[in-house]
Amino acid sequence: MSLDKTDVEKIAHLARLAIDDSDIPDYARDLNNIFNLVEQLSAVDTTGITPMAHPLDAIQRLRPDTVTEGDLREQFQAIAPKTEDGVYLVPQVIE
Repeated sequence: MSLDKTDVEKIAHLARLAIDDSDIPDYARDLNNIFNLVEQLSAVDTTGITPMAHPLDAIQRLRPDTVTEGDLREQFQAIAPKTEDGVYLVPQVIE
């Protein structure tokens, strides 16, 4: 796939970017390089390769999933203007 001036202008318009006409050839070259890299990556045979969640074999340290705060719903809803069945009632803003 090769992009020309009109393609770059259309992409810039869709992205709401203002670019100078003198910069269009550079953008076209850079975008073409990106597309060529994607084509090269797509051509690689990945059958039998297990997908990875992360390129590094890192393990995320997680804190224990314990309750650190009690249920304060009644206390919070006591100062609310309107509540019903444990939920806050708000005025309708869209008809």
